[in-house]
Amino acid sequence: MAENDSATAVEEKTFEYNVKIEDAGPGTKRVTVDVPQDRINEKLGEQYKELRQHAQIPGFRAGHVPAKLIEKKFANDVREQVRRQLISESYEQAVTKNELQVLGEPEFVDPDTIKLPDAGGMSYSFLVEIQPEFTIPNLSDLTVKKPKVDVTDKHVDQAMSNLREQQGTLVPVEDRGVKEGDYLVADLTAKVDGNPIAQQPDAQLVARAGRIAGVQIDDLADKLAGAKADEERTFTVKAPEDHANEAIRGKDVEFTLKIKNIRHLELAELTPDFLESLGFSNEEELREALREQLVERIHFDVAQAQRNQVSQFLIDNTFLELPAKLSQRQTERIVNRRAIDLMMRGLPRDQVAANIQAIGGGADMEAQRELKLFFILQKVSTENNIDVDEAELNGRIAILAAQQGQRPEKLKQTMAKDGSLSNLYVQMREQKALDKLLEQAKVEEVEMPEPGEETK
Repeated sequence: MAENDSATAVEEKTFEYNVKIEDAGPGTKRVTVDVPQDRINEKLGEQYKELRQHAQIPGFRAGHVPAKLIEKKFANDVREQVRRQLISESYEQAVTKNELQVLGEPEFVDPDTIKLPDAGGMSYSFLVEIQPEFTIPNLSDLTVKKPKVDVTDKHVDQAMSNLREQQGTLVPVEDRGVKEGDYLVADLTAKVDGNPIAQQPDAQLVARAGRIAGVQIDDLADKLAGAKADEERTFTVKAPEDHANEAIRGKDVEFTLKIKNIRHLELAELTPDFLESLGFSNEEELREALREQLVERIHFDVAQAQRNQVSQFLIDNTFLELPAKLSQRQTERIVNRRAIDLMMRGLPRDQVAANIQAIGGGADMEAQRELKLFFILQKVSTENNIDVDEAELNGRIAILAAQQGQRPEKLKQTMAKDGSLSNLYVQMREQKALDKLLEQAKVEEVEMPEPGEETK
């Protein structure tokens, strides 16, 4: 008896379903599975046998309930249980045996019609998006330009000036109008063809080149020069051709600013008390610390610039078809991100909603780029056994925590809850993959132009 049970178990494990796989679009397969009548009957028999052994029905001892009574009383439940079991079993076999690297959940075709027939076999189909197949291009012919940047006294002077601005004090202006660099509070209205596209009371602005409602205004200081509190200034600027709102691209935007408050920034003085508050005993120590920060930042920026060149090469020279639904989900995430960004910049919700369609076009292209690069770097990481260990992850979190003035363990807990910890892991792994690929490329150092020079 034990030998028969063992043989049955082996037979169940080795039972093979008839599976047909067809292409159903980019990165998508249609899988059709046939479940023969013999397999259905076998599973039904097993379920009824087990149920008969344990069923509690008045008037009968357990294990002695007539088979026909069991079938009559529990037929619907048993058939549903067997249906689910057969689908689960055959689905797993179809995916595993055919080495389908499935992304996300399957989509069953006409799921309401997948039922155990009274006679004959059962057939069902499902759609799955799979990991795309592609070849990583050879990078031996790629020349990566490495910007050569030396930290000079000019750079340190600028960093010192920036620090003094950050630590400076805003002082109210009452005896004059707006000058370049002043900090303003103003009621803002922007119109195109007489129709408002943006309205923001108490908008905070700086009288220098910047963007308002997605429009770059290089001479904002000149347009507002001399304006005093309660004064209104109106001027027109042409919207860029690639503006997020397709309806205003290339059109004249009329801005009206009613000045409500003017303040100018007094730079922090390099007094002994100020230096001590930053942890330095003299100005030279502060300058040296700023120099070290600049060197560290330049190294980071140079490395990122090289990675960006490798990323672009991979995107331009790798052919792969992206799963359509996965691309759509990624597009939706990017659209939501951009919509939130627009709201954070002061654009009213109704205007954000009106821009969603225009945002979507660019987001679709960005989503495809991100997904393509994700799959490529995932393959590079797998083929080269690239991973990020706990110590590396904790080290990066410690840096982020120091920048934000938090405890590392607290920040890690927060990131684990909101999902950003897994994103950080992926980002670090991708950086290591790009650095591995950089080893194959040729690197050419190029001089960076000084500020104000034209790039040759």
